[in-house]
Amino acid sequence: MSNRTRTAVILAAGTGSRLRPYTDSVPKPLVEVNGTPILHNALHQLSELGICEATIVVGYRKESIEQSCGRRFEEVEIEYVHNPIFDRTSSAYSLWLARNTMLAGDTVFLEGDVFFEREVLERTLRTVSATKKNVAAVAAFTEAMSGSAVELAEDHSVSTFVMNQTPAQAQARSLFKTINLTRFSAAALHDRLVPALHRAVESGYHIAYVEQILSLLVESRELQLSAADCSDTRWFEIDSEADLRLAEEIFGLPPALASPGASSVSLAAGARR
Repeated sequence: MSNRTRTAVILAAGTGSRLRPYTDSVPKPLVEVNGTPILHNALHQLSELGICEATIVVGYRKESIEQSCGRRFEEVEIEYVHNPIFDRTSSAYSLWLARNTMLAGDTVFLEGDVFFEREVLERTLRTVSATKKNVAAVAAFTEAMSGSAVELAEDHSVSTFVMNQTPAQAQARSLFKTINLTRFSAAALHDRLVPALHRAVESGYHIAYVEQILSLLVESRELQLSAADCSDTRWFEIDSEADLRLAEEIFGLPPALASPGASSVSLAAGARR
């Protein structure tokens, strides 16, 4: 890759309560899809594309993640940051805990419950240019998705975030689902995102999601966020047992059969939040 991004932050602190009983014994990022833990897949894809350092924010059953991934996974050197109040905070707080990593340079941000193929990350990084420095992976909203979405402008930049969408609402507006994999420039992190996270934490707003912080920055035009359309790729955010079964089916199929639009199974590739 010509892109110079070499660092990632992965959020892996949550309890994964909707995925019980699997998460009674292991944290959600270590739940396996066809024999591969979700987090191992993410680290493998990062390694394949030249990301050589990762900070993983851990909380629930953190020792399991540290033992499973170690201090090095393939070509990725790993540091861990502990969220001691993981059961009372949301993703924005966990991301704020990794601020030292983000302040050091360009960073790929992803959540530790997304199982994705290499093309998702590769396309996101490939979209980065002199005019598109902050890029979010997105996909067309399908019948199996719900939760937060984004509206895209004609230049494929994110114009607004729209929370709590049903499939009918999102499809009526031609919204796209965020894949929770985003590349940020050093400048955007230093000048925009980290200060915004800090303001939220300082004000006691510990239950904010990252999407809510990004929404404020995008709509105030403090942050320009471009989109990498990954509608034809395989990815899945795993929140429940039903998600897990569908992810196993999607990733158990040959890529040509599992890409969105090619089969009814793949139409569920998406997230709920």
